[in-house]
Amino acid sequence: MPETVQAPTLTRAWTAAEPILSVRGLKKWFPVSSGVLQRTTAHVHAVDGVDLDIMKGETLGLVGESGCGKSTLGRTVIRLLDPTAGTIRFKGEDIARKHGGALRSLRREMTMIFQDPYASLDPRQTVGDIVGEPLDIHGLARGRAREDRIRELLNVVGLNPGFIKRYPHEFSGGQRQRIGIARALAVEPSFIVCDEPISALDVSIQAQIINLLERLQSKFNLTYLFIAHDLSVVKHISNRVAVMYLGKVMEVAPGSELYRRPRHPYTGSLLSAIPIPDPLIERGRERVILQGDVASPVNPPSGCRFRTRCPRAQPHCAEEEPPLEAFGTEHQAACFYPLD
Repeated sequence: MPETVQAPTLTRAWTAAEPILSVRGLKKWFPVSSGVLQRTTAHVHAVDGVDLDIMKGETLGLVGESGCGKSTLGRTVIRLLDPTAGTIRFKGEDIARKHGGALRSLRREMTMIFQDPYASLDPRQTVGDIVGEPLDIHGLARGRAREDRIRELLNVVGLNPGFIKRYPHEFSGGQRQRIGIARALAVEPSFIVCDEPISALDVSIQAQIINLLERLQSKFNLTYLFIAHDLSVVKHISNRVAVMYLGKVMEVAPGSELYRRPRHPYTGSLLSAIPIPDPLIERGRERVILQGDVASPVNPPSGCRFRTRCPRAQPHCAEEEPPLEAFGTEHQAACFYPLD
């Protein structure tokens, strides 16, 4: 895509050998109010001390059960939500406490593709208005240049540029998600959070969107945080995979290694639930069935968050929280009694 306006320059020198995004001790708690005066009596520990690095040009898959904090983490790292604690370094600069104009300048660098293509597009706006809104906010193009840019973006995501005057209700779910992708690309970002971008789509359309995201990543050198609950999809698109449970990262590893040799019991249980198309292999393998329900994020368990459902839990797991420890060069897991 042609350059319209030069992207904002961050103050700290940064090299591509460093992570484009580095998160340390990140927390996002939501207050729980009760009583007539609506006083805060507790907090939902949605994200509770996450350390994570994402390298430029890679796709980091983020998986876990519903309610584990994946989407909250994605929204917090691009400052759609203010963090409760911790640091968020983007291209070497801590952006966790930026506000106002300083934060707005970063919006061109970081964007998001939302989960629901039906709810994330304003039904009262035309496609041209939806895709062109980021151009208007950042003052990137006006008049004929703006319209040409919108048509170009629609063409890039595989839509007819003549759709510029149509409304969202005239499109299918897959087409709406392409509009959302075009909107995310409008400001020429370097980092995109993909918040379960295919979970609301038909299976026949999911592969098309995944292939589109991969082509765009290669063409524009994009970096993705790809949030999903479908492990087979994450395996296809991700370079590395991070597994979350109850606000914590349990394991991080290259995709091929994680699927071949998981070290955390929670990861092993998730992988055992993936169906295998070969009926002989499917019948012969061991399924790991977790007992009980996910603990409340308002009052999470002491020590290891997973211990209340872990088949390998020992008394020590309740006394101390396991740190992320290295299992090889790029493999980390937070477990005192890892899988062999």
